[in-house]
Amino acid sequence: MQLRSPSGIAAPRIEDLIARRDLSAVFQPIIDFEDGAILGYEGLIRGPAGTSLETPFALFSQALVEGCTIELEQAAARACIDAFARLGHDGKLFLNFSAGALRRLAAVPDDTLALLRHRGVDPQRIVIELTEQSMIADVGSFLPVIASLRTAGAQFALDDYGTANASMNLWVRLQPDVVKIDRFFIHDIACDPLKFEAVRAMQHFASASGARLVAEGIENEADLIVVRDMGIGCGQGFFFGRPHAQPPSKVTDDARDALRAGHIAVFPEATRTLGGASPSGGMASEKMLVHAPALPRQATNNDVLELFNRLPDLHAVAVVEHDEPVALINRRSFMDRYALPYHRELFGKRPCLLFANASPVVIEKSMTVEQMAKLLASDDQRYLADGFVITENGKYAGLGTGENLVRAVTEVRIEAARYANPLTFLPGNIPISSHIVRLVGNHAGFYACYVDLNHFKPFNDQYGYWQGDEVLKFAAAVLADVCDPTRDFLGHVGGDDFLILFQSDDWRERVLRAIHVFNEGAQRFYAPTDRLAGGIHGEDRRGNPTFFGFVTMAIGCVRVEPEPTGGASLYNSEEIATVAALAKRRAKLEPSGFVLIDAEESVALLRGQSEAAATPAD
Repeated sequence: MQLRSPSGIAAPRIEDLIARRDLSAVFQPIIDFEDGAILGYEGLIRGPAGTSLETPFALFSQALVEGCTIELEQAAARACIDAFARLGHDGKLFLNFSAGALRRLAAVPDDTLALLRHRGVDPQRIVIELTEQSMIADVGSFLPVIASLRTAGAQFALDDYGTANASMNLWVRLQPDVVKIDRFFIHDIACDPLKFEAVRAMQHFASASGARLVAEGIENEADLIVVRDMGIGCGQGFFFGRPHAQPPSKVTDDARDALRAGHIAVFPEATRTLGGASPSGGMASEKMLVHAPALPRQATNNDVLELFNRLPDLHAVAVVEHDEPVALINRRSFMDRYALPYHRELFGKRPCLLFANASPVVIEKSMTVEQMAKLLASDDQRYLADGFVITENGKYAGLGTGENLVRAVTEVRIEAARYANPLTFLPGNIPISSHIVRLVGNHAGFYACYVDLNHFKPFNDQYGYWQGDEVLKFAAAVLADVCDPTRDFLGHVGGDDFLILFQSDDWRERVLRAIHVFNEGAQRFYAPTDRLAGGIHGEDRRGNPTFFGFVTMAIGCVRVEPEPTGGASLYNSEEIATVAALAKRRAKLEPSGFVLIDAEESVALLRGQSEAAATPAD
């Protein structure tokens, strides 16, 4: 088969292109984030311009048909080295090779040296990338191939890591000098928590293995800032430059400004709940699991009695068949029966299923916390008295009690709320504190803005918690809308308290817009008569009859100045939150609902908090 051009003329054969040296090279820069310089260039091949073989995909598809893919790879490498030598640019040259092409090179060491030294390019400036399409059946036999490349002076890289055949197995066995993260994981990483977590895992392993990471596919500033702040040192993508025959020798001004951006990225992990909207119940299951022996289906009532006498704290016993629960025997009801006259003599040798609950409540260990909570609210409350059976993949794992279920669900929900508010799904106290630590640790200046709702409690009392929750969700939506998700961190402290950590230059306009939009929109949650009256009648905290106006938003802000580099952090997250809360209390007294504690007073208040924390109590 032979490709044809749009005019219908058969495209030239790959062998002819190689013979005529009708292949050209383009280069895409790879940037070192630390100094903003170009670390090197990835060499890419192109066919004759304007033909059906211009793209790399078309070239290698036709080469596969003709059976000359390795020859095309070698010709592409020579073309890239030729063009790179003519450019005269500094930095390394990254070349793509399949496993088959690398094996052939290693089989003829002289050819390898000749290729790497082609046109006088120092082999130490060459980085050989193993392409993701490469399937290596026997990784062990490939190790000498890598060793021969390194002996010749070149470095070795895994390309497009995370896709196709670029696996953890290859990383461990081949120990690459460089690992290039596939663009799939980098594109939109600023707003995708799963991609963020995947790349962070790669980063941890890179630190352990000593490999240098390159983030591929960076196309916008937001993704660049996240990758930069994660600690990944290098990147490439359209944001720095598209592949070109005459690539730049220096980073563009826009890219340099983005690399030097003073704001700290808002990591997407902070926008997730613990385990998602329906967190796993694994933690809850572990808390309430009682490891207890079970009895086989053929056991007798005497066997049950013997087990209860031997284990006086056992509240129940499960009956299993092939490790799967079929019934549950509650201790109290069983022992009450055995206390009756002649019960043991009449029923002791009878099957234990005679007095067992044949349809016990069964909880799978992986059940979500929300599913467990629904069980608590269900009409079937047998588990409160009988207890229940816990299984793992359908097999008996242990027992649980109603009391332990209530306690475990409550504890897990409280713990989850520290990471994300269950109503608004905004980050909770732990992510808030973590982001403050990151800001302070990176010497970033920011505005900590504490948000509170005036007259919310009387509204909640009058209209009920359901309507109150709707107001809180509306407040969260308004605040989220005024924040730049790449610069501004929004958290939900609890109740009607929120905290925003602003890095946007126009933060003041955003704050005032939030107050205006919320104050206008909150009135729709009132009944028509209350809207006409301008509020509701209720009682103050002392029980006195009082008229309360509409729920409004108050925001108190405090400027946190960048701390000097080279020393320990002067302030911690609790001190900053405390001073922001003071600003909020002042804002609640202002008709505008807004107060800013300026930089000078902020420093004094923060230092006062630090000194108070350092002074031992009397």
